[in-house]
Amino acid sequence: MQYRRCGNSGIQLPALSLGLWHNFGDMDERSNYRKILHTAFDQGITHFDLANNYGPPPGSAESNFGKLLKEDFGAYRDELIISSKAGYTMWEGPYGDWGSKKYLVSSLDQSLKRMQLDYVDIFYHHRPDPLTPLEETMGALDLIVRQGKALYAGISNYPADKAKEAITLLKRMGTPCLIHQPKYSMFVRWAEEGLLDVLEEHGVGCIPFSPLAQGLLTNRYLNGVPEGSRASKGVFLKAVDITSDKIGKIKALNGIALERGQSLAQMALAWLLKDKRVTSVLIGASRPEQLLDSIACLNNTQFEKEELERIELILQ
Repeated sequence: MQYRRCGNSGIQLPALSLGLWHNFGDMDERSNYRKILHTAFDQGITHFDLANNYGPPPGSAESNFGKLLKEDFGAYRDELIISSKAGYTMWEGPYGDWGSKKYLVSSLDQSLKRMQLDYVDIFYHHRPDPLTPLEETMGALDLIVRQGKALYAGISNYPADKAKEAITLLKRMGTPCLIHQPKYSMFVRWAEEGLLDVLEEHGVGCIPFSPLAQGLLTNRYLNGVPEGSRASKGVFLKAVDITSDKIGKIKALNGIALERGQSLAQMALAWLLKDKRVTSVLIGASRPEQLLDSIACLNNTQFEKEELERIELILQ
């Protein structure tokens, strides 16, 4: 495993981190996600990323992770970076969503109980809140760090202008923003429109999520939408979004990946890691073998200029 400095901080993160968005809920098989966690840690993945609403049902990923943390990883807590978030709908009523101090503080208290932890290493505001003043939301992150419930503060899904404002506020409060978690892949590139520059300028790390575009950047969709795939279920990825043009791009990218001796998924991960502004990339896994396949991307993260030019032509 390779480790990279997170912005201007003292923290290093593994080049690949494990996200528990899917596959760790009450509907999933415990023996399988236990093996996934063991495999990740054995391979040097020291960062596990959660959120209050991960499951399903919401909260179950944290509860299940907390049980395994206590049973299997109790002696290794100080070797782990554990993160959680709040910002999306978690409970009914006016205090279970968005970015108020009430919601963020209450949510983290609940998360710590579910995970049986005294603190998380990183606590994020999960998305910008158009109605709550940014000073209140960032003030909540500052309070949480000062209370010792989190060691570092982060933000997620903030566009460049809001990210810059949030980073400035946190710095002024004395709790620097450690990291930003944007949606970023070959197919979703809004982070390149100013955000990465802001993060570099202010010494803030970057950890993209959905690096495989919900599975599009794998060999699964080379021949359309297979039965049982995420797109066939139509939750976060819809079959109507997988057009013939998109499939053509996937096939062309797969051709370059094969020339590099990689799978399409491995090349998509390596493509993100080529940028020094990216600290780590969040990967998911439904089984241990899938995780090992993703980690193999680290065998080749260098791109020739001609390869990058060909990739850009395909993505236009």
